[in-house]
Amino acid sequence: MKPVQQIRAVLLDIDGTLYHQKALRGLMAFELATAPFSLGSIPEALGVWRILKCFREGREALRAMKDPSIPLASLQYSLVAERFCVTSREVELIVREWMYRRPLKYLKICRRRGMVEFFQLADEMGLRTGVFSDYPVREKLQELGIPVPLTVELCGTDPEVNAFKPNPKGFLYACHLWNLDPGEVLYVGDRHDVDACGAKAAGMPYVIFSRRASRGFNASATTELRSITNFRGLCDVIHSAI
Repeated sequence: MKPVQQIRAVLLDIDGTLYHQKALRGLMAFELATAPFSLGSIPEALGVWRILKCFREGREALRAMKDPSIPLASLQYSLVAERFCVTSREVELIVREWMYRRPLKYLKICRRRGMVEFFQLADEMGLRTGVFSDYPVREKLQELGIPVPLTVELCGTDPEVNAFKPNPKGFLYACHLWNLDPGEVLYVGDRHDVDACGAKAAGMPYVIFSRRASRGFNASATTELRSITNFRGLCDVIHSAI
């Protein structure tokens, strides 16, 4: 089995990885519960909730598409629009408001402890850092307060990727942008079925945020799963893998 190279870059997921997603969803659930006051009526609020639910479910289904002929950036909206007999633009406006814009104000208070220190440490160690998420990244990164410049910022709907995890296209495209072998890039995520499987398919070593941490990081394998509970654990992995 080919040994893993020295880690030279760290690619991270955002949602559930850089911040606690359950905490943010709780805050947004409360905001949606009070939506009738801002939207004007209970039926309209229920309509927004149904569209958001369908959008999330549809995106999960799209993960199975290996090479979609239609850009996911438009397909993710048109599938929902067909179901509710509305326009794709109407769906997009609702998603952008309730899933992309409104949660931004909660990101800093929900971010994982030690996130800032991790990026500073990686920068001091000369490691390149970047993000790859199935959702738009730029505004989230600004609100999270990443203290160092990232050299890769990718979303699954970017034309160069057009694939949701666990499809390895986005992982491999990040390696291409860095001109690094997948074995030189550590991926950090929070979902075994999406992040771990995608990184493994790309031939990248990876770690997953979990409630329980595993022991050790085996650098003798092409890919190795280690569960970590916080960014301090990630720093330990970095020290053992370079």
